[in-house]
Amino acid sequence: MHTFIWGTATAAYQIEGAADEDGRGPSIWDTFSHEPGRVRDGHTGDVACDHYHRWPQDVALLAELGVDAYRFSIAWPRVLPEGTGAVNPKGLDFYERLVDALLEAGIAPVPTLYHWDLPQALEDRGGWLNRDTAGYFADYVAVVAERLSDRVSRWITLNEPFVHMVQGYALGVHAPGRALMLDALPVAHHQLLGHGLAVRALRAAGAPEVWIANNCSPARPASPSSEADRAAAEAYATLHNWLFNDPLFLGTYPDLPSGLSPGSSSGEPSFGVTLGCVRDGDLDVIATPIDGLGVNYYNPTLLAAPCPDDVLPFDIVPLTGYPTTAFGWPVVPDGLRELLVALKERYGAALPPVYVTENGCSQPDVPGQDGVVDDQARIAFLDGHIAALDRARAEGVDVRGYFVWSLLDNFEWAEGYHQRFGLVHVDFATQRRTPKASFHWFRERIST
Repeated sequence: MHTFIWGTATAAYQIEGAADEDGRGPSIWDTFSHEPGRVRDGHTGDVACDHYHRWPQDVALLAELGVDAYRFSIAWPRVLPEGTGAVNPKGLDFYERLVDALLEAGIAPVPTLYHWDLPQALEDRGGWLNRDTAGYFADYVAVVAERLSDRVSRWITLNEPFVHMVQGYALGVHAPGRALMLDALPVAHHQLLGHGLAVRALRAAGAPEVWIANNCSPARPASPSSEADRAAAEAYATLHNWLFNDPLFLGTYPDLPSGLSPGSSSGEPSFGVTLGCVRDGDLDVIATPIDGLGVNYYNPTLLAAPCPDDVLPFDIVPLTGYPTTAFGWPVVPDGLRELLVALKERYGAALPPVYVTENGCSQPDVPGQDGVVDDQARIAFLDGHIAALDRARAEGVDVRGYFVWSLLDNFEWAEGYHQRFGLVHVDFATQRRTPKASFHWFRERIST
């Protein structure tokens, strides 16, 4: 019987601040957030939660929460300010201090090596559209692993490569702000290639466990009886889920449905054939065995057949009839069970142990007159999703961990500071941290 891991998660740009301190170079999010109109109300991550200076307080909160593990991310531009070349010792020193403090508190560090903060110098060379970025990523991973692999047992290579590709390169609503639509698809391959090269770099450094964190969403047809809606759901599932998991566990890319081929409405037999960016040996690198699949789940996606002039072979429609978060996302706990079972059915014995590496919700959290943040809706959300996870385990899915997103209210990307996901309330004017009711509930849930 494997021990179940309870944890919580954050990301560097969302909490660290200290954007230009101690040799850190600019990332694509520094550039993007300072461009007018990119982020709501002009918010930036310059200060965020000031975790770079207040990390001892945050480690103390983690210890009070009683988690087994803490998933955080390492900022590539803090370690390699230009993305490659000279190493910034102060950046590595910061993460070493954090790792040592976590271990001293009895909390396992689970660093994510890329959570969307590409060094701007590499974006200037083409970013993830440039195949060379995959190699630069592996070089950076090797630098970090050389310093920390004697103390870190579990590593995550990439966070949500699907979301980074779509929001950052296809739609342009996240950094680096490119709106390339289907011409962004090479970003998928180059991220996955970077993942495979990073796995090999971590293995060379003696890493016992390597995971990836993929955002996945059950794709539901708007009308199950409609063949066109079912085809739309299948097309969306291919793009969102299978494109980023099939190469890991099957060693191949899925066939692209008609309409997902750049510059064509007819489709092509496979992703690699469509793009021409997949070279001999790439899929072998991408399929380098890993020890865990991180699944980030928030909600299902409802799909309908597209209109004749739509660019994509599906139309995303509102999923109604459920409570919603402050973000407007539907709260569908059983979607987590549905997703985990679907992964098991698709990959069978090839699927490694699964860890829910992100799950949580934004709520309009306001401290009461007594200072208490009584976020009962978040408690209901977490309770429902943990129950759904238990049902997936009962159906035979090997789920070994659950990480709440997030420890702290933080910089929520293009939403700035308007969406609060934390178990801990942060007053961004004073940086005061206040554990919410959900913090105390989760601590009790872990202990029992």
